[in-house]
Amino acid sequence: MSDSALGLRGGKVGRYLLYLVVTAVFVVPLWSMVATAFSGGTPKLGQVFLWPHGLSLGNLATAWRYGLGRGLLNSVIVELIGLSLQITVSAFAAYALARKRFRGASLVMLAILATMMMPEEIIAIPLYLVLGKVGLIDTFGGLALPLVGWALPIYVLTGFMRRIPVELEDAARVDGAGDLRIFLQVIVPLCLPAIGTCAVFGFLMIWDQYLLPLLVAQSPHMNTLTLIVTSLQASQEQGEGVRLAAAVVLMVPSILVYLGLQRLFERGLLSGSLKG
Repeated sequence: MSDSALGLRGGKVGRYLLYLVVTAVFVVPLWSMVATAFSGGTPKLGQVFLWPHGLSLGNLATAWRYGLGRGLLNSVIVELIGLSLQITVSAFAAYALARKRFRGASLVMLAILATMMMPEEIIAIPLYLVLGKVGLIDTFGGLALPLVGWALPIYVLTGFMRRIPVELEDAARVDGAGDLRIFLQVIVPLCLPAIGTCAVFGFLMIWDQYLLPLLVAQSPHMNTLTLIVTSLQASQEQGEGVRLAAAVVLMVPSILVYLGLQRLFERGLLSGSLKG
């Protein structure tokens, strides 16, 4: 057998071993979590199953009785309010920064980016005091509105809009279109890949929020899904199956959103790596 054939076979073996390692690292933990969550058996503390001991929804039903359903509903409501406002505000802000020339525009962008370097724990107490002053504690507004202003989508959309040719807007102005019409009918359709990317990151940011709901939610009926899952994880009364069933419910929406926006997400990342 020639050296080239041996090298080709060795390359295939190495590639298959790499696939096996990646599968073991990423797929096996997820599979064991799902298998334990929907198993009819009762695992010991810290134990997980690689194969379910009979299929059962008992763990999910137990977690549901502990408020998992209400937490899921609250998280969906906060997600719908927060993400829609976040994308809308970010798109308008990015259009102003990308197209409108005004004094101090670079300082505004610098101030927006500076907020990304500030840990949320630093502003937790001032944020709580402000929300209390305006009466947003223990409300959906208090859970969603602080998440609207996020620097990442503003930064991404600003860079994307700056690469759109100005001639397209000039042609629309010749036809009598105003700024709002140009923004909605010209800029937004061209920015859909970047908006899809921002939507994926924004969904994950809002969905995984823990500190803000911990500050704002004062009554059990306002608890979000992250608070419910955390309380179950800390409980000594529930077994691993109930805890992992709650974790699966927390994980599934993120996977579905990524799969639904995967094409826009990949196009947005690709276009962001290219210069037009």
